[in-house]
Amino acid sequence: MTQTLDAKGRMRAVTVITTDTHKVTQVKTTENDGYTAVQVGFDTLSPNKLTKAEKGHLGDNGALRHLREFNFTADANSDLNPFETLVPGVQLVVAGTSKGKGFQGVVKRHGFKGDKRTHGRKHSERKAGSIGGGGRAGGRVAKGMRMAGRMGGDRITVKGLEVLYTNPETREIFISGAVPGRRGSLVEIHVTK
Repeated sequence: MTQTLDAKGRMRAVTVITTDTHKVTQVKTTENDGYTAVQVGFDTLSPNKLTKAEKGHLGDNGALRHLREFNFTADANSDLNPFETLVPGVQLVVAGTSKGKGFQGVVKRHGFKGDKRTHGRKHSERKAGSIGGGGRAGGRVAKGMRMAGRMGGDRITVKGLEVLYTNPETREIFISGAVPGRRGSLVEIHVTK
């Protein structure tokens, strides 16, 4: 992330996303597959890292690291240039995997308040406390009980973002606001209608 000035001189938070040309590797049709979609591949890698089945599937498209399906129409073995669609002012929905935060307690994970820190309270200020028990849950832990556990690593979708400007020479797209994930992670960008 970085920041930039907009046309009115206001400071805007910006996420810089690097992208490249995407290749259409397969067109799925209702007759053959039961639904319509386009399989898109990007990010080349060494052909030695592919299995024979993957090489046969990709064919003349070369060795591609990532394959994803999207619900739109395109011709097979064609190239998709994101800079033709992602022009300044376009509204976006961006989805990705959030940062993993490891095992966290209930205060950080669920926003519990914690207990007061006076009069003999030694090590239990941030503990979860009672979780119900006998009568309410029938002597078991009820499903959906908010407890400590692994946090992050979830698929997050952020709506209402906007393309501020693009730089096709450096393959960069500047999007207003924050997108989910760490630096270097993959995100899916959808143009809202």
